[in-house]
Amino acid sequence: MKRKLSLSIFAVSVLLASLAISACRSGAAAATTGTPTARAATAQRGDITHVLTLAGQFQPYQMVDVHPKVSGYMKKINVDIGDIVSQGETLAILEVPELKAQLEQSVFELKQSQEEIQRAQQEINRAKAMNFALHAESVRLQQAAATRPGLIAQQELDDAQAKDLDSQAQIDAAKANLAAALQKAEAARADNERYQALEDYTNVTAPIAGVVIWRYADTGALIQGGTNSNDSTLPIVRLSQSSLLRLRFPVPEDDVKFIHEGDTLQVRVDAIGRSFTGKIVRFTRDVSFETRTMETEVDVENKNLSIAPGMYANTALQLAHAAGTVTIPVEALVLNASNQPTVYVLDSNNRVSIRNIQVGMQGSKLAQVISGINPGDRVLIGGQEKYQEGEAVNPLMTPEPASETVQESGGMIDMKAEQGAGGHD
Repeated sequence: MKRKLSLSIFAVSVLLASLAISACRSGAAAATTGTPTARAATAQRGDITHVLTLAGQFQPYQMVDVHPKVSGYMKKINVDIGDIVSQGETLAILEVPELKAQLEQSVFELKQSQEEIQRAQQEINRAKAMNFALHAESVRLQQAAATRPGLIAQQELDDAQAKDLDSQAQIDAAKANLAAALQKAEAARADNERYQALEDYTNVTAPIAGVVIWRYADTGALIQGGTNSNDSTLPIVRLSQSSLLRLRFPVPEDDVKFIHEGDTLQVRVDAIGRSFTGKIVRFTRDVSFETRTMETEVDVENKNLSIAPGMYANTALQLAHAAGTVTIPVEALVLNASNQPTVYVLDSNNRVSIRNIQVGMQGSKLAQVISGINPGDRVLIGGQEKYQEGEAVNPLMTPEPASETVQESGGMIDMKAEQGAGGHD
């Protein structure tokens, strides 16, 4: 009985093994002759954006070294580093003893010349009065001689006429003296104004509103006047206009074509935890030979002086943007023998149709399709060379994003990394 049971179990095992081998052979045959499976994705509407990230540095809108226009001893300096000053505020006072004496001398000469003008004017008035009397006397004598000939001697008539002419000459001479006095007064006035201006220059004032970022002189020091730009003399202070800053960053040569005045960009200042939107206001229109970059600037309001010149900022500048466009995975693109972009599109029956398309912007994952396919079309992604026109496939749909932002880095500042590196020193 046990032997019969064992034989029955062995027979069932052989039967099951035969069925398994038969099933495997049938599956292999089906796999060989069946429809191939292909990865596919759907064309969608989305956005593709290229963003350039760059590191920039804040600089003062203006920086001025304040020199005095005259040389002298520092009598008093009113400011120190970090002080906020307004335009026209007195920064320092110089003492120039010889200049004070020259100013007093010019005041005396100006007063003296004005007195000479008064004397010359009085001399003209006196000469005119004398001429009036002598001229009247000469006229009377001539009239009497004409009425009664021989009554007045000719010598007397000639003397009267000579005195009349001489008095007229005295008027002309007095007028000449007045003109000379006026010219002398103008010269004295010019000297006085020049020395007064030099005296005013001893009060050194701020040419701009800003912050004193360095001080070079102390009380009692001999300060040399800055007479021209080639002087190597030290200034009194250095002023920085920090209420308005320039954010300057270098744009790589390949991206210069995307830069336009008025373009907006995002700015992040990690040092103070502040982010804002800036606007490009100027660029050099010149690519540096050494760095192959173009300096570009954004003006940043800084009325509360929260941003210090020299701080770094990270910027994100949108170079190109395609909104609401047809996008497909980059893997779906295939170049044909003529270098024409093509895609393998599946029709309603899951058959392959090879189409030429026009491609626009490309990112790392998505590409913009300008023409050739429509949203909702299914395209093969990867291994397209294995499939033929009109071939039926079994699509394995892969979800893909519709939009992409491509980050192109031109250099960023990692403040945490810099601080960490500094901590090991």
